[in-house]
Amino acid sequence: MRIGVFGGTFDPPHIGHQILAADAAAQLALDRVLWVLTPTPPHKLGSSISADRTRLRLVRAAAADNPLFEVSTVEFERPGPHFAADTLAALALRYPQAELFYLMGGDSLRDLPTWHEPALFLQRCAGVGVMRRPEAAVDMRRLEEVLPGITAKVQFFDTPLVDISASDIRARAAAGQPYRYLVPPAVFRWMERLQLYRSLS
Repeated sequence: MRIGVFGGTFDPPHIGHQILAADAAAQLALDRVLWVLTPTPPHKLGSSISADRTRLRLVRAAAADNPLFEVSTVEFERPGPHFAADTLAALALRYPQAELFYLMGGDSLRDLPTWHEPALFLQRCAGVGVMRRPEAAVDMRRLEEVLPGITAKVQFFDTPLVDISASDIRARAAAGQPYRYLVPPAVFRWMERLQLYRSLS
């Protein structure tokens, strides 16, 4: 089984996330895409983010209508901060027969040497699925020098460039501006029901 590992803060999940996950599944021949919500993102320590259980509810709403999508709570089962290398180790125990493909954008690939134990991360995944982003040029030769073996593991995939960000959605909600068509319908209903991000205004 080939499993895509799609980690993120998802505050909130939006249609760009859905498009990325669906295109990765199709182009990388994945049998499943795990949406792995990070309760305590190491790169956002000290930042204001929504409660993890609230974000989990939104992620479940975003993933519910696609049989290839599954929500994983593996990072809820240990204290944070949560690093990708550790998450892959935990998932390998849960899916011992699976090949794990970590999904990311080109900007994350470019910054991979700054991650926590990047060589161990690379060792623990069968492949790295990378969404092409024109604005995030990646020097694969330099990456290979820093992380030997990465070139063989990286698989690029294409997806429509959707200029949507969670921070923009939060700002729109706080300002009372429309955001309905930037998030999945089920996510929009929960955001309205819970009046999420309104306290930012």
